[in-house]
Amino acid sequence: MTRPVILSCAITGSVHTPSMSPHLPVTAREIARSAIDAAAAGAAILHLHARNPVDGRPTPDVDAYAAFLPEILASTNAVVNLTTGGGQTMSLDERLQAPMAFVPEMCSLNMGSMNFGLFQMAERPRDWAHDWEVRHLTGSSGVIFRNTFDDIARVITEMGHQRGARFEFECYDAGHIRTLAHFRDRGMVAGPLFVQFVLGILGGMDATVENLVFLKQTADRLLGDSYEFSVAAAGRAQFPLTTVAATMGGNVRVGLEDNLYLGPGKLAESNAALVGRSVEILERLNLTIATPDEARARLGLKGR
Repeated sequence: MTRPVILSCAITGSVHTPSMSPHLPVTAREIARSAIDAAAAGAAILHLHARNPVDGRPTPDVDAYAAFLPEILASTNAVVNLTTGGGQTMSLDERLQAPMAFVPEMCSLNMGSMNFGLFQMAERPRDWAHDWEVRHLTGSSGVIFRNTFDDIARVITEMGHQRGARFEFECYDAGHIRTLAHFRDRGMVAGPLFVQFVLGILGGMDATVENLVFLKQTADRLLGDSYEFSVAAAGRAQFPLTTVAATMGGNVRVGLEDNLYLGPGKLAESNAALVGRSVEILERLNLTIATPDEARARLGLKGR
């Protein structure tokens, strides 16, 4: 029988900027409300970043997380998944501040260093509300997102071994799956592994069905039956690729971190709208949606 689909929602991220959509959550209140509503709409996992409440720039500041996490934890049973990716220009020490302070049951973990091109987003004419936005986007052409083998080992040790978190292993390319297999073979991680194929980022693999199938075949070969996979696809590819993933027996990630639009030219007014659309698609495919506790059991999470 097909298992229920684990639906993750990436609430705000560090890619998009406030001028791109008035619906992108920025303040603590907006992030909390958006996450709670996404959970009510069907998201079992909430993937969380923080932003400066004044100008919306990504921040690793512990106080920024502390301003919204208690409300989310008090208002929903969803799995809280804190980023260890943070933002391109943050050091690993900065990226680990909030996860180490709040000891969540899940963290994201990018499985390699990579180019992460956002500069094309700055080419679209718009009225920019903040000076940092254009610099953030155009500056990505000269920045490498760093996660070396030593960095990955440190995150696994400090968040996994010492604090009991499990991981959303973000794989943007086939080599990232090989890196994950390497850490599995070293005995540093063990199944069930939750592998997030992230497609459509400039510097990673294109968001195509062919690439998704290739990544799934690679994971099958390298990881065997010790993993579950999910798909996050950027922009307009979000719903087509996550739908294909679900029909392949996988799980789904949506959210304003990855995609701002509900349809052509129509901005999504909330994360809950994106989750609701995904739930509608999955139910039309006769698939069911996993509860947070079902996700915890399948992924071996420690719980709250």
